[in-house]
Amino acid sequence: MAIRIDAKELCEVLRLTPAEQNIMLIGKHGIGKSEIIAGFYRERKMKVIAFFLGQMSDPGDLIGLMHKDEKTGRSVFLPPYWWPVDGKPIVLFLDELNRARPEILQAVQDLTLNKTLAGKRLPRGSIVISAVNEGDEYQLTDLDPALVSRFNLYEFAPTAEDWLLWANDNDIDPRVTTFIQKNRHYLDGEGVNPEEAGLMSGLVKTPDRRAWVKVSDFIKPYKQLEELHIKIVAGMVGSSVALAFRQNLAAAARLTAEQVLLNFGRHRKKLKELSLQEIIVLNEQIVFWINSGKYKQEQAEKIRKNMLAYLKELQKAKNHEPVAHIASMIESSGFEKVMGFLAESMEIINLLTDYIQGIKV
Repeated sequence: MAIRIDAKELCEVLRLTPAEQNIMLIGKHGIGKSEIIAGFYRERKMKVIAFFLGQMSDPGDLIGLMHKDEKTGRSVFLPPYWWPVDGKPIVLFLDELNRARPEILQAVQDLTLNKTLAGKRLPRGSIVISAVNEGDEYQLTDLDPALVSRFNLYEFAPTAEDWLLWANDNDIDPRVTTFIQKNRHYLDGEGVNPEEAGLMSGLVKTPDRRAWVKVSDFIKPYKQLEELHIKIVAGMVGSSVALAFRQNLAAAARLTAEQVLLNFGRHRKKLKELSLQEIIVLNEQIVFWINSGKYKQEQAEKIRKNMLAYLKELQKAKNHEPVAHIASMIESSGFEKVMGFLAESMEIINLLTDYIQGIKV
């Protein structure tokens, strides 16, 4: 069984694994593998070449085409369009490896063993990463154990928090992130009834992380969503999930992170109207908002003062669970920026210290 890793651990695996070793990720489609890989190596100025092998019918796209060398009279392969002519190392991301045709898998064999294709060696330091789908819903090809043995295997299982952190950093519509905060099981389609998601043709439409990005891109221009908009959303995530999304919009948040952090005094009374679950969701929005760093630097001190006032108001109302929840979040992996930001206020840290110590105990 492959070792399970989340998004942060995947970045560490990419950072620590030597270039001569190959990596294989196991997981569903649409969970962010290619985005994380592309982003990680883009920061390191390395070019990422992605191939969707399950859609490739001709290995020529991967290895190049055969032609006759006029000087020698021999047949040789022309370099493919993506071949690095500048001699700089590249990253080859071979997605859908276990959906590839046998002749394409044969070309991958040599690539994974010697970093060569059709007799041509990749620049020193080049990296090969593959991804395979797993599940009964896919039409899969059994992989040769000899090929699998050339990869380090990891099951990529990013958490909902991984996606929410990414979403806040990438300007995903807050109506989408708020919905996922309240309904994490809808992020990857868990718990969706196939009968409710199915179409007359027998096809099933369920949500995934890629689909929620499409929903965000679609609804951004519209402040109010009409019935037709919801129908279009249903085509992206399925009818039952689109219905739940519409119902969530009808019960829009009565207090937002921006209102708390930028003008808590004006909105203080609204806090008393929130249920415990609504406060927990608000806590997450506050932490994600600070973590995204979208505020102006001159607002930092005001944000810390409002945060302190918010925490004191929770304590005053004996809402200790939400305070402990915030302490738990900023102590967890991925929120180091929030901890560093709040640590500038000793009053906040002193207030949270007892809760943090209680969590550790």
